[in-house]
Amino acid sequence: MTPLKIIHVYNGNQRWRRSTSAFLICLLPALPTMAQAEEQGIWKREKLSGEWGGVRTALQNRGVEIGIAYIGETLSILRGGLQRDTSYEGRADVQIDTDLEKLIGWTGGKTHVRAFHIHKSQHNAADFVGSIADPSNIDATPTNRLFTAWFQQEFGKVASIRVGQLAADDEFLTSTTAGGQINGTFGWAAMVAANLPSGGAAYPLATPGVRLQINLTESFSVLGGLFSGDPAGKNCGENPQHCNKHGTTFSFSGGAFWIGEAQYQVNQDKDAKGLAAAYKIGVWHHTGNFADQHFGIDATGAVVTLAAGPENPLLHRNNRGVYGVIDQMLWRGAQSSASVFVRGGFSPSDRNLISWYIDGGVGLKGLIPGRADDTLTLGVAHAKISKDAVAFDQDTLALNGPPYPIRNAETVYELSYIAQLAPWWTLQPDVQYIVRPGGNVPDPNDPTRTVGNALVIGARTTISF
Repeated sequence: MTPLKIIHVYNGNQRWRRSTSAFLICLLPALPTMAQAEEQGIWKREKLSGEWGGVRTALQNRGVEIGIAYIGETLSILRGGLQRDTSYEGRADVQIDTDLEKLIGWTGGKTHVRAFHIHKSQHNAADFVGSIADPSNIDATPTNRLFTAWFQQEFGKVASIRVGQLAADDEFLTSTTAGGQINGTFGWAAMVAANLPSGGAAYPLATPGVRLQINLTESFSVLGGLFSGDPAGKNCGENPQHCNKHGTTFSFSGGAFWIGEAQYQVNQDKDAKGLAAAYKIGVWHHTGNFADQHFGIDATGAVVTLAAGPENPLLHRNNRGVYGVIDQMLWRGAQSSASVFVRGGFSPSDRNLISWYIDGGVGLKGLIPGRADDTLTLGVAHAKISKDAVAFDQDTLALNGPPYPIRNAETVYELSYIAQLAPWWTLQPDVQYIVRPGGNVPDPNDPTRTVGNALVIGARTTISF
């Protein structure tokens, strides 16, 4: 067997190199020698580091599961955007889940803790593209970050309640088929990420919260969540991730974010024989203050267009939105399947950048004979700029004259292929084409033109230790 080599080529941030090296060194004791790998069948095991001499299985039998994974990706902007360049981002992920009934006899109790070590080159793909939708769903400020930490109490199969540091995107607005994409909008969609303070209670900023789930039947359930309104914390005037750098701010400021979702799901188990289907409808409500997209208040107290440069924004109390999700398998074969997804939603135009949104696509599993675990996903996402934000652009053009573009919408096309090289290892080449990044905005490098349509290509690898 040819020895497995890790080749590191990078000429930038020294701190990134030191932190990554430290992470890899910590993992070395858990990795098998090449001789052990040959004996244990490294390409067939579920985790690269195996069973840790039986320790992993013993812990699982006691109700403790430890997950260690690493995601690394490089994305290159070949055309359009703000700058032609290449970025690298990586995230080490450690997760500990406990079944308290197995561990200490607490019936229905579970705990969960998840933390990240995030690193990247000096800039990320979003910096080079200038889009609303982040080309990478792992993009975050480099740091060591506590993400989620919660306790859950289950009441048989009827209900469960979860309390602690929670992320709404773990359970709300999700689509299994859309999860085959890399662009962040196919996860926590831009219709909420761009409209909520600091992006809302979603990666990489979880918040204190509580979630209640009631299972009305085996297939139909209702979820409700209450989260802190602004995960960045009080009086954050900069990048929210800088204000809550390590995930330990535990913010209770910025009002409250409520979200509720009704779910109908069937045949979700991996071994299910029927066609998997998930139908969801949700509503959200935020109790904070939101700036008007068109008007502000000048020194005399008059309401004027933002294009006139008023001293203060015109604020609206509360915000809200509705959304729906369809994720339907169309066909299932012995080693292949085809699924489609559609998600969409609406929000008030006067206080939101995006007033309506829709995405959709198709996922094909086992497309290539003999590669049953590979998945090809094609997705399209369209985010409509609100009419009030468009009105601000029109006023700016009228007051200042051309050149000044009028925003309309941003559209993302993505084609991604996940190749399952081993149960513990995937390689994911990816192509994205982003039309009108930012919705059709001036290029800061050349205000006489708009930011050009961006072609982004790259690859991601995920290793489960």
